[in-house]
Amino acid sequence: MAWGRWWAIAAALLMLWATAGTAQAAAPVTLGGGSGIVLDDGSTCTLSTIGWDGAGRLVGFTAGHCATAGAGMGVAAEADPEAGSVGTIASVSNDLDYAVIGFDAGSVNPVNRVGSTSITGVGLPAQFPAFACKEGRTTGQTCGLVYGDVFGGNSWTLTQICVISGDSGAPVVVGSTLVAIVNGYIAVPCLGPQVGANFSLILQDVNARGGIGAGFHPM
Repeated sequence: MAWGRWWAIAAALLMLWATAGTAQAAAPVTLGGGSGIVLDDGSTCTLSTIGWDGAGRLVGFTAGHCATAGAGMGVAAEADPEAGSVGTIASVSNDLDYAVIGFDAGSVNPVNRVGSTSITGVGLPAQFPAFACKEGRTTGQTCGLVYGDVFGGNSWTLTQICVISGDSGAPVVVGSTLVAIVNGYIAVPCLGPQVGANFSLILQDVNARGGIGAGFHPM
């Protein structure tokens, strides 16, 4: 009888230990174009899009000026900060103001819809008088008239979309086609206009550099 009781106690302890181990396993955080992200320095920005590169790595993009310390900065999901860092800034372009994020595929549930915005593909820069929308962690979805690339060179697109601090990196879409990312605003926040780097050009630059992000396609 004594041995039977000891075995029962031991079995119960093993079950408790196994349950505790299961409870400690963190669920993946959900991230997509429009999700809020937090970097190592505490700054908040918006994820432009997420998907897979040509080597099968889970990667995302945001505005380059969000990565103040450059490559190596940790990236967490604003909606689940307790999960800690789930990605790392892999590279930054100062010319086009974008950053590539390498994510831990086991820690992230990637989605192609956040809020009211879906991303199903990447397209050429939007032109006047198209109507575009963005999904930002600060102001959500806002939409406005596209003015086009008034600077020349086909690198930047101006729109009348409302953006303020924290919306940097937000995806700019026409329908569900990603055409640019939010980089900043001119003159007055939310009265605009806002300026964004054309995403097709960002992908050309990433592919030319090679490495993490090359061959990217969104979810």
